[in-house]
Amino acid sequence: MNTPEGKVKKDVKELLQRMQIWFYMPVQTGYGLTGIPDFICCWKGLFIAIECKAPGREKTVTPSQRRILNEIREHGGRAVVVSSAVELGLWLGLLEHMHEETEHGSVEAEAGVRHEV
Repeated sequence: MNTPEGKVKKDVKELLQRMQIWFYMPVQTGYGLTGIPDFICCWKGLFIAIECKAPGREKTVTPSQRRILNEIREHGGRAVVVSSAVELGLWLGLLEHMHEETEHGSVEAEAGVRHEV
């Protein structure tokens, strides 16, 4: 993991462990589906896929990676391409905030509470 992308993966892995986010790193063997993201995660009931790229290489997502990331999003999962653990941490913070608001909104809707806009 001495490559720039390898460092990003190492830092992302450490962040996920610190945040106690369940994750799996699929091993590409050539026999499975191509384009699977580097990290498959489950956090607070959310399915999250993370593709890591070296800084400055974020736009080098392959067509098969882009297709898989889009399929995950189309099925209600979250998918992101990051080039640092800091970037991922900010994205997770935003995701957590949105998730909490959705949870509160659904509880209020079930209780019959209305908010005027």
